[in-house]
Amino acid sequence: MIVAFSVSPVGVGEDVGEYVAEAVRVVRESGLPNRTDAMFTSLEGDWDEVMDVIKRAVAAVEARSGRVSLVLKADIRQGVTDGLTKKVETVERYLSS
Repeated sequence: MIVAFSVSPVGVGEDVGEYVAEAVRVVRESGLPNRTDAMFTSLEGDWDEVMDVIKRAVAAVEARSGRVSLVLKADIRQGVTDGLTKKVETVERYLSS
């Protein structure tokens, strides 16, 4: 599965990068394929391992802020690996033709 998620502290002001970095650190240390952009972090793996990483990322932010907002979108498709790369490659192939 691929999950795109965003975790952000609530009630700490406008500068949240330091808090978000704690969540991204958890994701990167997980060893699962991932990408972070300006709005979301995408993470690929099986259900249990992906959800465990997201839970720990939320906990990392919650430990410093007390209240957290989580937005999550999942693409659950059996038999697909390296979807983070392949999906983008497919779109790029259509754009170049």
